[in-house]
Amino acid sequence: MHRPRPRTIAVGALVLLLAAAPFIPRGNDDNGAISPSGDRPTFAPREATAVGYGAVTPAMRQQIDRVVATTASLPQQHGRLSPHAATTLTQCADLDGQTYCLGEGWTDETQASVQARVATEVAPPAGRRTTHKKLRQTGDLSAKNALKRLAKMSPKKRAKAERRELTQAARSVAKVWMIRNEIQGVPLPAGFLAAHPEARVTVGAGRVAAAVATPVATPAPSKTPTVRPTTGTVATVASSKAPIPSASASIAASVPAKYPVKAKVLKNKQTAEQIRTYWCGPTSMQMIAWGWKQKDKGAAHWAAKLGTTSAGTAISDMVRVTNNNTGWDKLAGPYVTLDVRSFTTAQFWALLQKHIAQYKAPIILHPQLLTRYFPYLDHSGSGHFQVGRGYKTTTTHVQEIGYYEPWNQQRFHPSEPYISRVQWLPVDRELGAIKANAFHNIGV
Repeated sequence: MHRPRPRTIAVGALVLLLAAAPFIPRGNDDNGAISPSGDRPTFAPREATAVGYGAVTPAMRQQIDRVVATTASLPQQHGRLSPHAATTLTQCADLDGQTYCLGEGWTDETQASVQARVATEVAPPAGRRTTHKKLRQTGDLSAKNALKRLAKMSPKKRAKAERRELTQAARSVAKVWMIRNEIQGVPLPAGFLAAHPEARVTVGAGRVAAAVATPVATPAPSKTPTVRPTTGTVATVASSKAPIPSASASIAASVPAKYPVKAKVLKNKQTAEQIRTYWCGPTSMQMIAWGWKQKDKGAAHWAAKLGTTSAGTAISDMVRVTNNNTGWDKLAGPYVTLDVRSFTTAQFWALLQKHIAQYKAPIILHPQLLTRYFPYLDHSGSGHFQVGRGYKTTTTHVQEIGYYEPWNQQRFHPSEPYISRVQWLPVDRELGAIKANAFHNIGV
């Protein structure tokens, strides 16, 4: 059998490398495209598993220190919370070009606009009594109550809690950038992959097409989550005959060209209804953890982990406990609190498909429980948590989200209709309910 001579192999490799050269990112010449690091490897994004945890840089640490120092200037307070105290406690950090606000999550709002909104929520109606009917409390912690909780802490304890929240956020910034890029089309900053190795896979030069076409092997999670089989298969963007992608297409290659028509995670038998009116957070966490651990520890266990009180549960605590007490972050990357105020229905649908079909992990939904969005309600409720666990397109072409509903109004109001745990709803209604909540955010 004739074997090619070493010189022939070297010439062939050089030809392939030169052919690929026009497609290799050039950094500053590509208006924010991704640049390879100095040793010239070529990077392709992870195809199946989300971005992992990153490092906290000195610049991020400075931002964290600045925010913590600002809120520490407010002494421990009890009683009524003033708008001034609310705005002092509502601080945002610029973490690698993305904005994270305490208690609010990752947002595209400015700190001033977030503070103005919070101050309005905290301030009593001017010169008149409120006449609107009080909503039923079903369990999320309002912005006002979240700030009251912070204000009651000693500056030392407050600093510890805020530093923990901000550090967790800093370690997840690459995932936020990838969501912004893949779902919303926001260009990635120059040098992104060099700065965030957790978002890349290294392959040899000239093998970019193969790397994008072939799923990247990732370490198996320590525990097996409950995943329902999906209909069909997920097709990747590139095929074995695809050309080497350009710089602008390299990150988008981690988004499948076609998702299955429907997909679900979690088992229907692993559901529970909240046994206290303000326990939607612990009960949602109960179902999320049950699906991962294959063991039901009960809502009371998770209420203690979440720090739930009669005022409710904070979404930042839902994200924290999901990351620290389950393994879903091994599939979906670190869960983050993400503001979806600017998301279109199509973008929200794409994020839902990516999370369920590609990551095979549940979503922490955070809607306002209003009758105009949820037809099974007899009365409107407060901010609320649900477990996003599926999607489908019906035969009449309606895009629906599948979720677990912890709220059963009949338990607390026997004359009202029973609400089932397993629910399906048009996706635009769910997004509308999320945007109706003052936080307009979710956990993904």
